[in-house]
Amino acid sequence: MRKYDGVIFDIDGTLTSTNELIFSSFNHIMKKYLNKSMTNDEIISLFGPTEDQIIEDWFGVDAEKVRREYYSFYKANHAMADIYPGIKELLHLLKEKNVLLSIYTGKGREATLITLKKLGIYDYFDLIITGSDVKEHKPSPEGIEIFLDKYSLDKEKVLMVGDAPADIKAARAAGIKVASVVWDSYAYEKVLLMESDFVFHTVNELKKFFMETL
Repeated sequence: MRKYDGVIFDIDGTLTSTNELIFSSFNHIMKKYLNKSMTNDEIISLFGPTEDQIIEDWFGVDAEKVRREYYSFYKANHAMADIYPGIKELLHLLKEKNVLLSIYTGKGREATLITLKKLGIYDYFDLIITGSDVKEHKPSPEGIEIFLDKYSLDKEKVLMVGDAPADIKAARAAGIKVASVVWDSYAYEKVLLMESDFVFHTVNELKKFFMETL
């Protein structure tokens, strides 16, 4: 009997190498509108709320104009980002096994759809839950609970896959197991200290795990 009927994926640092694109997009609007730049760590410290909320907090009455500029740059420069080798094959394997797949990301819906469509993996997912779709962003378990409720899934047969501490906290709050992937985690050491149910250092390790449990 297979162990998982549903798998929930984070995007940035898990499925896609998008962090450099995100850093560049934020620095583009910061330079253009505030004549300042931010370090990667300073931008990472903003993560949690969606891009829209961060821009709203920073730019106030100019937020809509800045928001359009952000997404214009993000889309035009998306070649900076890529899918990790082996991810598409992994998703194909899961769909072949009729596993329900969900996204739960802190990204806003606009950036999420740009990335999933540009990288050719949008159609693999049965449900896409972004920071725009929940009242409380990760580490709130809200996005996981939406998936569980929509498909009446047994918590014991659902796995969260992500690269950040917020993914671990969200999974634990929802009562499901979590697999931490650290092939490009910006919080590598912190993630390892949190003792996830599973830790994978390569996409091939994760693929092998699913081949043995489905």
